[in-house]
Amino acid sequence: MARILVTEDQVVIHLAWWEKAAARHRDVRVPLAAVSRVTVEPDWWRAVRGVHERGLCVPGTLSIGTRSHQAGRDFAAVRRDRPAVCVELRPPAPFLLLAVSAPDDKEAEATAGHVARAAPNIDTSTPWRQPLPVPDESE
Repeated sequence: MARILVTEDQVVIHLAWWEKAAARHRDVRVPLAAVSRVTVEPDWWRAVRGVHERGLCVPGTLSIGTRSHQAGRDFAAVRRDRPAVCVELRPPAPFLLLAVSAPDDKEAEATAGHVARAAPNIDTSTPWRQPLPVPDESE
């Protein structure tokens, strides 16, 4: 099962061997400085946004791999009936969101707290994820 790890200067999504094969992707690594917000989504399917781009997606069951939407790309490794830790990122990270399922609510909260404490420039203005911009909207 995928796990979120924090190193000295990176957030790493460590994938099991079968998840690497399913996602057609190696472990995901992003700079810790790119983390803007960390939240826990109790409903796994709410963490998934956009359309499946690469990897394995079984509707209603799991999504492992990259997903694209009008604002960019996300990486998801989520499963049904498990909470998801959502890590929002700012440029120059290769993704806008990392969503990874945790075994239970307690571990999801612990992982989110660990990432939030390690990130140097975390946005705590709201405890919720920010919506995707509408294509016609300007800043």
